[in-house]
Amino acid sequence: MNDTDGRDLERRGIDVIRALAMDGPRAANSGHQGTAMALAPLAHVLFTRMMEYSATDPAWPDRDRLILSNGHASILLYSMLYLTGQGLELDDLREFRQWGSATPGHPEVGHTAGVEVTTGPLGQGIGNAVGMALAERNLRARFGSDVSNHFTYVIAGDGCLSEGISHEAASLAGHLGLGRLILFYDDNHITIDGVTELALDDDAAARFAAYGWDVADLGEASEDLDAMEAAIERARGIEDKPSIIILRSHIGFPSPTLTDSHEAHGLAFDDAAITATKEVMGIPDEPFWVPDEVLALYRNAGTRGDGERVAWHGRLDALGDARADWDAAWSATGKDGWRDLLPEFEPGTKVATRKASQNVLSALAPVVPGLIGGSADLTGNTGTLLPGSMVDAVLQSRDHPEGRQIAFGVREHAMGAVLVGMAHHGGTLPFGGTFLVFSDYMRPAVRLAALSEAKCIFVWTHDSVGVGEDGPTHQPVEHVMSLRLIPGLRVIRPADGNETAGAWQVAIEADGPTALILSRQDLPVLEGSDRDAVRQGAYVVRDADDPDAVLIGTGSEVSLCLEAADQLASRGVAVRVVSMPCWETFADQTFDVQDSVLPPDVPTVSVEAGVTQGWGEHADLAVGIDRFGASAPGSTVMAEFGMNADNVCEAVVELLAAVDG
Repeated sequence: MNDTDGRDLERRGIDVIRALAMDGPRAANSGHQGTAMALAPLAHVLFTRMMEYSATDPAWPDRDRLILSNGHASILLYSMLYLTGQGLELDDLREFRQWGSATPGHPEVGHTAGVEVTTGPLGQGIGNAVGMALAERNLRARFGSDVSNHFTYVIAGDGCLSEGISHEAASLAGHLGLGRLILFYDDNHITIDGVTELALDDDAAARFAAYGWDVADLGEASEDLDAMEAAIERARGIEDKPSIIILRSHIGFPSPTLTDSHEAHGLAFDDAAITATKEVMGIPDEPFWVPDEVLALYRNAGTRGDGERVAWHGRLDALGDARADWDAAWSATGKDGWRDLLPEFEPGTKVATRKASQNVLSALAPVVPGLIGGSADLTGNTGTLLPGSMVDAVLQSRDHPEGRQIAFGVREHAMGAVLVGMAHHGGTLPFGGTFLVFSDYMRPAVRLAALSEAKCIFVWTHDSVGVGEDGPTHQPVEHVMSLRLIPGLRVIRPADGNETAGAWQVAIEADGPTALILSRQDLPVLEGSDRDAVRQGAYVVRDADDPDAVLIGTGSEVSLCLEAADQLASRGVAVRVVSMPCWETFADQTFDVQDSVLPPDVPTVSVEAGVTQGWGEHADLAVGIDRFGASAPGSTVMAEFGMNADNVCEAVVELLAAVDG
């Protein structure tokens, strides 16, 4: 095949991608074809000329990553995964957006081979990509380029750059100098409402230059394969800063009627529009038409990385003494014996669970090599400091890429997305901390972590009105309960130091994300608290013969329940006290186990310094705080809102009277 024939075949391949981008949404009568059509040349360059991957093993650890931050253009990614032979078949494209298909409306990691992260909410993919690039560089610095040596590519549009998370994530990436992160900005000037100029006049090039990125504005080059390849090759050679490549594309191209129209964004082309566009491209008006020579072109591209993948496995086998650390990091767990290093706390002493968490993290960091993280400018406050303090050799930076301590800065939203990206990259067990009230800033990323089963650890401290003087703006009331509403998120609120150690153990042993909800104030280490029982979700801290009532507490309120139980005992009321650090793991137990902890025929009162809504699932009466807090010393606020033994005792007496009456 001569060069002309080769270029003609490439152009025919791009036409096929564009046709599939119309056919999939048309079959579904739903979807976004316009962006996929405009970016078909870029996808072609990436998958055939630039990216290192192996269709034989789409999960090969040292592959290049491609993230579609504007996940609504998923048909583009699915078309490339089919064409390059990564597991999708043509029938999967025919079933685009249908029940049970491998081609859902937005890409879902773990659901479709070749999808790196779950994207859709705009801008999240940019944060995920920063996390992936950070993970790759850290692993390369720690284990060598023989086993970690790849690039992270991310495609984003106007919507992604409009969302605030893009600012946070891009600023962090520029500060860290993540040189193997390459962002493509699809500057098509179109949103659902109309032209972007309705609401957007940003100078993206100047913006990213100010972040410390290398900027290449290619202008009208979205159809120029060689220009895009040259720009990518240049960006790949820049090691000290991330790169953005700006492409002025034309949504819906080459449709004779819908190019540069906002209607091309989210409305599937009708039959007439598809016929007219295929006529312009000179291809048959046949749904899902893929000629043999085009399929062969892409299937051959899908095998380009096979040799490197095989060679990589050989280099991994030769890793030597570092192999144990590598394997533990990629398993997101600890090395042999890590559980034996979990600290124990002496009953009768007092320690804030955030400080207990810091002790656990310090003990585990040497034997859980994947641990990497930090906080949003609250490292000491949240107990998220790795051993060695925040010195150059520990702190992640462009000069010390091996550092495992990340100073995220005041960037909670980006921190959440970065953690998710690191988790899905692999080789890391990422954690990030801030005050619980600021989990609101992180919620979109936390939701996606749960949806995509990203194994990361959210450390949220200052967990109640016990925060005190900072007042209601900083006192979480509804947050714990709202987080419990997220399916797949494990929310653990430990009662003392030993339960905190158990919470970390659960987070490391289990799959998916875990939220640790920790106290600011010191809490007594309880007689009867059980590190290993945390994995059960709820257990009996103190029992009574033939109990008249059960008190359920979480976090700081478990000790309050024990105090109330003592008072009730002096009044002739026998009370069982249950600690329920984790609703989610308790729900996983058998009914027999649940009934052994919470006997169905015994009146039950819950005590938690937060909203009572939801406690009806476990308790007959809930003691809580169904209003915003107030500024005063924490102990005063807790007492004024009924978080005291006298109020709990009266609640039990009231419930028993109602039952007897």
